[in-house]
Amino acid sequence: MRSLVAGGAAGVALVRSAAAQDVVLDTLMEQLQGRNFGQGFDSASRTILMPTATLPTLGPSTAQTTEAAIARYESIVARGGWPAVPSGKILRLGNRHPYVPILRRRLAISGDLDPNAGGGEVYDSYVEAAIRRFQARHGLTVDGVAREQTIHAINVPATVRLAQLRTNVVRLRTLSGNLGPRFVVCNIPAAELEAIENDVVVSRHVAVVGKPDRPSPDIQSKIVEINFNPYWTVPASIVRKDLIPRMQTEPDYLTRNHIRIFDGHGDELQPQQINWFSNEATNYRFKQDPGELNSLGSIRINFPSKDGVYMHDTPSKNLFGEDFRFHSSGCVRVQNIRELVNWLLADTPGWSRVEIDAVIKSGAREDVRLAHPVPLYWVYITAWATSDGVVQFRDDIYGRDGLAGSVNINRG
Repeated sequence: MRSLVAGGAAGVALVRSAAAQDVVLDTLMEQLQGRNFGQGFDSASRTILMPTATLPTLGPSTAQTTEAAIARYESIVARGGWPAVPSGKILRLGNRHPYVPILRRRLAISGDLDPNAGGGEVYDSYVEAAIRRFQARHGLTVDGVAREQTIHAINVPATVRLAQLRTNVVRLRTLSGNLGPRFVVCNIPAAELEAIENDVVVSRHVAVVGKPDRPSPDIQSKIVEINFNPYWTVPASIVRKDLIPRMQTEPDYLTRNHIRIFDGHGDELQPQQINWFSNEATNYRFKQDPGELNSLGSIRINFPSKDGVYMHDTPSKNLFGEDFRFHSSGCVRVQNIRELVNWLLADTPGWSRVEIDAVIKSGAREDVRLAHPVPLYWVYITAWATSDGVVQFRDDIYGRDGLAGSVNINRG
């Protein structure tokens, strides 16, 4: 068993790395410390509360702070909500435009801009800082530029945001019990995963989750096993929906991607033996060899699930850089998955980061059972407030909020 000293050091290192892994929020907080804003960025803007990278979506007080946010948004709605900002114009630092005063007023009402932080038609450092905060609160790329996606989010009416909060506080109340000292949460609408220890996010990861027509399910389970350099057995649904149509147009697709075909007796077949213009392929098992082309990457994280889903690495890491990260068939792809696995195996003897890196580099297949299974929650939360009072919103990507698509804005 590892020493307490080593375990404590690993815990401290993970806490310190949490903000570094959350590029969106860290970039924002660095800007709000005054860097790159010039002398005009004074204490007025720094009185606005900023998102805190280490606060979890499912914290012990999330339901209560979300209830408090409801009261605030009820007040905003009672006062007439906020103005719509005309679209069609990209605004950035230094621009002068008649839309800017409207934008200032809108951001001040939602608490993203101090009402005393300047005025006029110039898109100054105050406005840029407020846009960065707004983008961070809505899961958008934090660049301080008021482009189309940001304006769409800005123009979601206050009444819709209030309805989101009311819907989600009910969900949060069902998740407000004791979730354990160490657990993992994937918030599907945010396409983000958090490793939480003692109510602190020690590791935050961008994720790719299920498409709207192949949604990731809600899950309460426990992570029990890590597969290193796994094979990928192609699910029957993907064979039917994706693989057969692909083989009709690219006959060498399976060979190029090291996917082999087996019949019910375990005998290997060649692609040319199958009629791809029929459903014959659904009778066979398709297995992708480990390696750099493997759809699971180098790691698969297993947990009991009636839906047959899991979490995994991916060779398609470019998808993590998108705002719209709903591309999978239900499983969850995790950015920087080695950091997560290092945390999961922290109390499993013989599996330090050195051993993890070595087995991945070797390419050898290896399965590791966790010494202590870690609770896992896949949840659907589109609006919440953390304990610092910051209110966050995400698209209702699966249409479960009953708001008729009013907040599905990031499909570009």
